[in-house]
Amino acid sequence: MTAVRPTPAPLERPIRLGVLISGGGTTLDNLVRKIEQRDLDAEVAIVVANRSNCGGIEKSRRFGFPSHVVSRKECGSIDEFSDRVFSALRSANVDLVLLAGFLSFIQIPDDFQFRVLNIHPALIPAFSGQGFYGHHVHEAVISRGVKISGCTVHFADNEYDHGPIILQRTVPVLDGDSPANLAARVFESECEAYPEAVRQFASGRLEVEGGRVMLRDRP
Repeated sequence: MTAVRPTPAPLERPIRLGVLISGGGTTLDNLVRKIEQRDLDAEVAIVVANRSNCGGIEKSRRFGFPSHVVSRKECGSIDEFSDRVFSALRSANVDLVLLAGFLSFIQIPDDFQFRVLNIHPALIPAFSGQGFYGHHVHEAVISRGVKISGCTVHFADNEYDHGPIILQRTVPVLDGDSPANLAARVFESECEAYPEAVRQFASGRLEVEGGRVMLRDRP
């Protein structure tokens, strides 16, 4: 199978991000903080929400980012919904799309293959797939009695939590943990993992072959 480099060469400018949200925008907050601290050479080119009343879209507007709402309920099909989302992303000339708590399923078109990342609050393939999101993940982790959880950044494809894994970070599951406590600990790991995956993408060093992601020498 032919290897694919999503970014053929290192970007010599800030990477343009499209951020897709459904909730309060905590991941967006973290990205903004990393950019302001000059820990991430990026700019938020557009924020797309699937609900007009989510807190994150108001936050995006306060930040001054181009903000767009595509309501899933107002689209007749997943195809129509996906077309409208990616049309907005194309218009903003984004390099990379970040799913940041985006709870609507989308179909990724060919021109965005290996250009959409997702972060999942568990170690894929455990506790992943349809229905495993937010507190549902952490409740299942604690109920099962596992000792290690964490987060996974992966290329999104057209299945739930399925695409090639870029990186993972682990956190302990402590005796007496509540889902909220575990969620907070996992989110701390997400705050470092997602920006690191963006840096790796922008470096031009990621290579996908046979469903696996390798970090190669600079091209």
